[in-house]
Amino acid sequence: MADEDIGPVLKKQKVHYGTLEEALRKEATKEDAITTGILAGNINISKGETFNLEEHSSEQKKSLLAEFARRKKARTLHISTDDSMVKAKLRDIGEPICLFAEDAADRRERLRQKLSLIGSAGLNILIQKEVEKEKKQKEEDNKTWYHEGPQSLKSARQWIAKYSLPRAQQRIAESRQVLQVPDTVRHAKKQELHNKLRNITAIGSEIGDTRPISFCRFSPNSQVLATSSWSGLIKLWSVPEFKPIRTLRGHNHNVGGIVFHPQATIGRDESTFCMASCATDGSVKLWSLDSEEPLANVEGHDARVARIEFHPSGRFLGTACYDKSWRLWDLEVQEEILHQEGHSKEVYCIDFQCDGSLVATGGLDAFGRIWDLRTGRCVMFLDGHLQSVLSINCSPNGYSVATGSGDNSVKIWDLRQRKSVYTIPAHQNLVSGVKFEGTSGEYLLTCSHDSKAKVWAHPGWAPIATLAGHDSKVMGADISSDGQYIATASYDRTFKLWASE
Repeated sequence: MADEDIGPVLKKQKVHYGTLEEALRKEATKEDAITTGILAGNINISKGETFNLEEHSSEQKKSLLAEFARRKKARTLHISTDDSMVKAKLRDIGEPICLFAEDAADRRERLRQKLSLIGSAGLNILIQKEVEKEKKQKEEDNKTWYHEGPQSLKSARQWIAKYSLPRAQQRIAESRQVLQVPDTVRHAKKQELHNKLRNITAIGSEIGDTRPISFCRFSPNSQVLATSSWSGLIKLWSVPEFKPIRTLRGHNHNVGGIVFHPQATIGRDESTFCMASCATDGSVKLWSLDSEEPLANVEGHDARVARIEFHPSGRFLGTACYDKSWRLWDLEVQEEILHQEGHSKEVYCIDFQCDGSLVATGGLDAFGRIWDLRTGRCVMFLDGHLQSVLSINCSPNGYSVATGSGDNSVKIWDLRQRKSVYTIPAHQNLVSGVKFEGTSGEYLLTCSHDSKAKVWAHPGWAPIATLAGHDSKVMGADISSDGQYIATASYDRTFKLWASE
């Protein structure tokens, strides 16, 4: 490089060096100024203390997420619309049941918010309390209450024991004799009976009243059929001609049931009480066979009497009442000797075992009970139906009991095994009546609000025949004592007579 070219380069480097020196001088002056300000107390810089913006943001985010989770939980909670239940739950969690100017909707929302703040452990405790409360309530509902009865009740229990024991011995002896018959002979007889039932058909139909026919029952000699109606009338008809015999007038409300005395029409004086009936107004009346007016009133029911039944001896009358109890009346001394509670809802049906030692009851609580009349204890609890037990019947074999329910099924109970041994999916609507064949219980008759009645084999419970012909629900059905006829009563105001061709 020529000498004349070196001059500008050095001149540029000089300028560069000068600028660098000036920058360093300014930086030193700035640091001196900051140091001077710090020493003078005009600038305050804390050492070791920092503010982490990221950490602060994370905490806020967590709290927001927790609030969103709580609100989501609150939306999923199912809160009862019953204000009394809302108050009860508020009391359970220690909150006031009512605040100033708070209505039912506000109270419900407050409960929702409080429950959303409670953790899973707290909710589990509340659920456990609720389960224990329901369990306690169920035990209370199933608890059997016993009342101290009069001296006449003790005498009646002793009389029933003396009456039933010989009958039980005779029944067992007859059962043993049946077992001596060869199986082939018994099977042939059963097949013959089933073939006869398969050919059953309607042989008569009659319009019984202007209102629905609620019940029907054959007389012990199978020659008279009694029908009861919602009009309050009870009519007697000859069998099988269906000629009207007599109209019994006395009830002013729907008649729910009518029964014959066990000895009526087969030796009992017609001028004495031979029938009994009940109505929705709680009235129970006794009737003779030679008058259209009631012979006597059985007074003492404060609620509806749904069904009644005579004890096999004919001395006692059992009534199923809507005051959650059933009652036993001694017709000889004309007084109530037993008022038995035990069902948590209305008692709808009642039937006596053939020996006379037991009585079966069914209620709208979906349970049935078997009571020992000699001791007064509930000896078996029939638990299995999903809805109300609307009919109950004891088999002549002494140990089988059938119950018909609002769940469309029929259950067969064995008193020896103390359990349900079979469930028949019998109908497409509630079962309004069940009835065993009266001599040996070799078949079962059921009727339903699906407008049909059906016949089932025993044992095995296979369907044998379907009795279809009514235009509306079948309210009741019965089998004659000689097994020749079946009667059905319907809401369509007619009753029909069925027999084998």
